[in-house]
Amino acid sequence: MLELKALLLTQGMHGMVSQVEGLAKALKLSFKHKEIKLKPIWNFIPPKLTPISENLLTEKFICDCKIVISCGRKSVIPSIALKKRFGREIFNIHIQDPKVSFNHFDLIISPEHDNVNGENVIKTKGAIHYLTKKEISENSSYLEIKKDKKQLVTFVIGGPNKYYKFTDFQINEIFNKLKTLFTTDKYKLIIIPSYRTPENIIKKANEAFGFNHHVIKAVDKKAYLSSLSISDYIVVTCDSISMISEAAVTGKPVYVAMMKSSRPSLRFNRFFNQFEMLGIIKRLNGSIDNWSYDKLDEVNRIAPLIKAKMKSNGII
Repeated sequence: MLELKALLLTQGMHGMVSQVEGLAKALKLSFKHKEIKLKPIWNFIPPKLTPISENLLTEKFICDCKIVISCGRKSVIPSIALKKRFGREIFNIHIQDPKVSFNHFDLIISPEHDNVNGENVIKTKGAIHYLTKKEISENSSYLEIKKDKKQLVTFVIGGPNKYYKFTDFQINEIFNKLKTLFTTDKYKLIIIPSYRTPENIIKKANEAFGFNHHVIKAVDKKAYLSSLSISDYIVVTCDSISMISEAAVTGKPVYVAMMKSSRPSLRFNRFFNQFEMLGIIKRLNGSIDNWSYDKLDEVNRIAPLIKAKMKSNGII
C-alpha cells in the first residue's frame, strides 16, 4: 500500500495538535499541519450557523491528501468544505463534537465524557493524544535528575480557560497542598509548565519550589517526557483533560489538583468521575496512596477500527 498523507486542521492550540497528530501517527500516516484562520466575523459564529465555504478562510490552502483530520470549532467548516469539493476522494475525520450534523464527516472521534452518539462515532476514554510509551521511555535520561532515595513527583501545570481562572488564591492553595503532602525529606517535585501556563505562575512556582525541587522554566517537550518516565507520581491541574489523559499512558498514579470552577461543566465532571471509576486518577487531598491501572492507549485501540472504515470506503 502506498503511504497515505493526512492534512491536519486545527486552531494551533497544543491540545488540538496533540490529538490530530496522535491519530495520524497511530494510523501510520505522513502528515502536514494547517492552522485555521477564519475571517474576523466568522470567529464568533457557531459552525451550525456558518455557510459551508472555503471563502471563510483568510487564506486558502492546497489539499493534496486523501485523509483530513480536524479538531476544534474553527476547523469544522473547512473540513466540511473540502469534503463537499472532493467527495469520496477524501476521508474526513473530526475529533470531538463538531456541533453540526455528523453526516458531514466520515468519522467522528469523541471522548465518552462528551456524550456523543451516532453510527459514524467512535468513542474513547479521555482525549487521544500524541504521546507514546516508546517516546516517553526514550527520553527518560533527558533531565538527569538523581532520586537520592527520594520519590519523584511530576507536577504538570496548565493554564486559565473559561472554567478555571488560576487565581492567586487557587495557585497558593495548590502549592501549599503540594508542600504539605510531598515533604522534602521523602519527595522531589519536578515542575512542568505547559503552553498555557502564564509567566507569572511559572515565576511563582520557581519561588515556591526552586530551592528544594526542580523547576522547568520554559515549555520543553523532552523535559515533559522525561519527567513522565522517571516520576513515581504525577500531579496535573484540573483544567486540562488532554494532559490528564496523556499522564494516563504511563500507568502511574495520577493526582488531579482541583480548583473551584468559575462555571458549571458536566463535561469535566463526567470525565473526572469516569477516570476515578477506572482507577486512573484521585483528587489531590490529604494523603498519598500508591496504585496502578492498565496503561491507557486509546489512540492505538481505535486505529484498527478507523482503518476498517477507510477500507470499506475505498480509501485504502
